[in-house]
Amino acid sequence: MTTGIDTIRDDFAFLDDWQERYRYIIELGNDLPTFPEASRDDRHKVRGCVSQVWLHTEIGEGRDPIITFKGDSDAHIVRGLVAIMMALFSGRHASEILTTDAEDTLRTLGLDEHLTPQRANGLRAMIQRIRQEAEMAMAAA
Repeated sequence: MTTGIDTIRDDFAFLDDWQERYRYIIELGNDLPTFPEASRDDRHKVRGCVSQVWLHTEIGEGRDPIITFKGDSDAHIVRGLVAIMMALFSGRHASEILTTDAEDTLRTLGLDEHLTPQRANGLRAMIQRIRQEAEMAMAAA
């Protein structure tokens, strides 16, 4: 079972220092559902990430489909960041994904200040890819 974004926000507020928060992020990554082995390919790879990151997308029916994401990475901390993005975006309608302010969530959690520039860029690349998937789902409906 994955952790919801509200729980993650509450847990971050409870944790006192960044060492504890980094451990928590890694734990979140360890709790990600199993990623489909067949999706560890070039088509599912997120461009712009230093670590390898894959994103698998399942699009529901209708004009504003619910989109479910699965993600994974070969790096522990990045895998945790993937888990945070899955908590923020997965299982939502495409329109919700397009209006969700991921940058605000990153600021609220303090991630904008505590990630290396490479990780921050990779995280933004993942957000951009998720938004593109939502835009394509809306256009196809």
